[in-house]
Amino acid sequence: MTEEGRTAPPSGAWGAVDCEESIHHLYHFLDGELTEDRRRELQAHLDGCAPCVEKYEFEAELRRVIADRCKDHVPDELRRRVANAINHERLTNES
Repeated sequence: MTEEGRTAPPSGAWGAVDCEESIHHLYHFLDGELTEDRRRELQAHLDGCAPCVEKYEFEAELRRVIADRCKDHVPDELRRRVANAINHERLTNES
């Protein structure tokens, strides 16, 4: 354990991945934006660090809840109006 009471992180290509770095990269991890090597390193840290895995689980659950609750139906007419506005803007900027 570290002085702050955290589990000492494993070392990897990032060196000793600390909790601050892990939390910073957590959002990239959840979004699938890390290389496979970095994903493995962050996963290794999460496997050995209870405070960071708690933050991971909270963020992952929050994303699931938001995704489940934010499934509003967009009316077809609104979709057409938005698409037309985008096309009009594109054509206006090209000329």
